[in-house]
Parts: sequence; C-alpha cells; structure tokens
Amino acid sequence: MRKTIDEYPEMLTVEEAAEYLRVRRAMGYQLARQYRITGGADGLPVTRIGRCLRVPRRELARFVTRGGTTPDRYADRSPA
Repeated sequence: MRKTIDEYPEMLTVEEAAEYLRVRRAMGYQLARQYRITGGADGLPVTRIGRCLRVPRRELARFVTRGGTTPDRYADRSPA
C-alpha cells in the first residue's frame, strides 16, 4: 500500500519526493533543478541544506494540490 504524505518525514529527500509523486528519480532531480533555475517560479520546491537537497513535506503537498506547479505559474500575467 502506498504511503500518505503524513507518513513521510518533514523534510524529504528528492528520491522520497519522487517516490511519493510516482515518478523516476531522474525526473525528481529534473524538477528540483527547474525550481532552482527559475528561482522558485516552477518545479519541485527544494531547500539546500549543506550539499543536500531536501523537499519540505508541506511544500510537496502544495505542489501536488496545485497540479505540479508552483504559485507563480498562476500569477496574473495579463498585459498592463
């Protein structure tokens, strides 16, 4: 049986986040890289702790709730 989000630690590894999302490890790192490159505008929310990347469980839950996007993607971008 699949783990619920509450069964994961507060800070997940990218591998654990990928497992929860049911994507390959490489896709997890690709999404993390996308988040870092775009300054948090898109991708899997990660935090660097030393040389490690961690995914806050709360941010992972928000990522899933928003359909795999971060809040800035839904920002109003209509021309002024």
